[in-house]
Amino acid sequence: MADEATQELSVTPAAMAGGTTHVSDEVVEKIAVAAAKSVPGVAELGGDVARFFNAVLDRVGLDQVGDARRGCSAHVSNGAAVVNLVLVIAAGHPVPQVTDAVRVAVTAAVEAYGLRADEINIRVDDVAMEAPPA
Repeated sequence: MADEATQELSVTPAAMAGGTTHVSDEVVEKIAVAAAKSVPGVAELGGDVARFFNAVLDRVGLDQVGDARRGCSAHVSNGAAVVNLVLVIAAGHPVPQVTDAVRVAVTAAVEAYGLRADEINIRVDDVAMEAPPA
């Protein structure tokens, strides 16, 4: 036993087990929502009905329910993502500039997770008018 030496095994890419990785649609939706919300001029995400139900949930103390994916749907297939967003634009912000910035931000965020962004489809559902001072 005195002649035995301890040998370290290094893990190299050739020695790694194979397999596949799948990123779920829900993960891409959360990534896209976070990226879209970071763009100046995006007031909110979601259509009228979704915003109505989320306002009700907010009032009863369930304000985090559904927020992570509100206003977004995504489909991932073969390493590519198609993302559909519904935006509310803040008043005074040009729609083309905001939607272009959202596409850039969402594409960068999705690609940072190792996926290809095939389509970023955007529907502007509303404009958020500032409330008059009280």
